[in-house]
Amino acid sequence: MSEHTDTLRSMLEGSPYQSYAYAYPHKTAYRPLDPAPSVEQVWRDEDKRALFLYVHVPFCEMRCGFCNLFTMAKPKDDLSSRYVNALRAQAEEVKKGLGDASFARLAIGGGTPTQLEDAAFEELFDIIEDVMGADPRAIPVSCEVSPETTTPSKIAIMRERGVKRVSIGVQSFIQQETKGVRRPQPPEVLDNALTMIDEAGFELFNIDLIYGMPHQTEQSWEASLLRAMEYSPEEIFLYPLYVRPLTGLDNSKKSWDDHRMDLYNQGREFLLARGYEQHSMRMFRKKDLTDLTRGPIYCCQADGMVGLGAGARSYTRGLHYSSEYAVGRRGVVSIIEDYVARSSEQFSVIDYGFEMDEMEHRRRHVVMSVLSAEGLSPRLYKDRFGADLLDDFEHPSALIELGLARLDDGVYRLTERGLAYSDVIGPWFNSAYVSGLMREYELS
Repeated sequence: MSEHTDTLRSMLEGSPYQSYAYAYPHKTAYRPLDPAPSVEQVWRDEDKRALFLYVHVPFCEMRCGFCNLFTMAKPKDDLSSRYVNALRAQAEEVKKGLGDASFARLAIGGGTPTQLEDAAFEELFDIIEDVMGADPRAIPVSCEVSPETTTPSKIAIMRERGVKRVSIGVQSFIQQETKGVRRPQPPEVLDNALTMIDEAGFELFNIDLIYGMPHQTEQSWEASLLRAMEYSPEEIFLYPLYVRPLTGLDNSKKSWDDHRMDLYNQGREFLLARGYEQHSMRMFRKKDLTDLTRGPIYCCQADGMVGLGAGARSYTRGLHYSSEYAVGRRGVVSIIEDYVARSSEQFSVIDYGFEMDEMEHRRRHVVMSVLSAEGLSPRLYKDRFGADLLDDFEHPSALIELGLARLDDGVYRLTERGLAYSDVIGPWFNSAYVSGLMREYELS
C-alpha cells in the first residue's frame, strides 16, 4: 500500500465535508507578488482565442450564516456606483494588457449582481461589450440572482442582453430552515421570483439547494426537492452545509455535521429518478437537454479566465491571481474600498496571486478532471503535457484501490462513493507547498 493510499484512507475516516473543493489551488494559497508583473506581461504568451470572462459583484441583500463568499450586505451610500466605475477602469486596463482576445464564456456572479440598481446592472453589460469586446448574445452567459432582487426589470435586462443561464440560491423552501442559517426568506417573495424566471424562458434555469441545515429532516428535504420540481429547473446544485471560519454559523459555535451524507444520497436518488444526470458531487442536469454550450469551445482545464472586480480570480498557465481575500465584513469592506480607490495605473499591474510551476499546472488539470463526470484521461494528459499520468501521480491508482474510482474506457471516473467524497479527494491532491500556504493563511 502506498503512502498516498494511507493518507487518503486516513482522511476518509474523518468528515466527508472537510474543504469545499472547486478550484486548484485554493485562494488561501495566494500571496502578495513582488515584483508585481503587468497585465500585459502575464498575458503576452497566453492563448487568448477562447477565454472565460468572469465579472464579480460583491454585494448582497443579506449575509447568510453559511456564506464565506467575497461579498458584503447592503453597501452604504454610493459604494455600488463607485464600484461599477472602478470596474470599468479595471476593464479598460485589462483589455489594453490582453490585446486581441476572444471570449467563449461569460459569467456574472457575486455576491448578487442583481443587487445593483438597474442602471448599474446595465452598465455591467456595457463594460462587457464595449470595453472587453465580448458578445453576450453569441456565447453562453450565466448570471446569479437572489429571490429578493429578482424584478421584472432585471429579468428584461438579462433577456435583452443575452443571458442564457440564470442561477438562483433558494437553499430551502422551508422558512424555519432558512431562518436557522440567518436568511429570512418570505415564501411569497421566493415564489414570485421563481415564477418570473421560469416564465421568462431562459435556456437554462438553475436552483441551488443546501442539505444539512439546522432543523432539516429527510421529510423537509424531500419537500424542498419537490417544490423545486414545480419550476422545472434544467439544473440543480445540491450543496452540503459548511460551517466555515468567520461566518455567522461559525460564530454561533454550533455543530451541523449530523446526517449530511444521508441527505446527499436522498437528494441524489431523488434527482436521478426524475431524469437528471450527475455531473459532479453538486451538479445535476436534465438528461434530455439540447446543447447549452453553443458557441466557441472552452476547456476549463486548459483555457484561461479573465476576472473583473474585487474578489474575481484570473487564470493563466503561469499565474493565478485576484484581489486579496476576506470573509469578515471588516476585511471585505477594506478590500472593496481599496479596489474603488485604485488608479488606472494600479489596475495595470497584478500584485496578489499564485505562480504556477509546471507540476502545479499538471496537478490542477488532474484535480479539475477527476472531480467532474468528464473524468481523468491518461491519453489527454499525455497529449497535453507529454508525460505519463501515472509517472507523475500515484493518486489515480490509490482511488481505484479504495473503490473511489474506476477505469471506464481508459478514463478514471469517480464511483458513486467517490463522488460523495469529492470534498475529501480534492484536498488530498494538494501539493505539500499549497497545503503549507493554506495552513499559514490568516483569514480576516
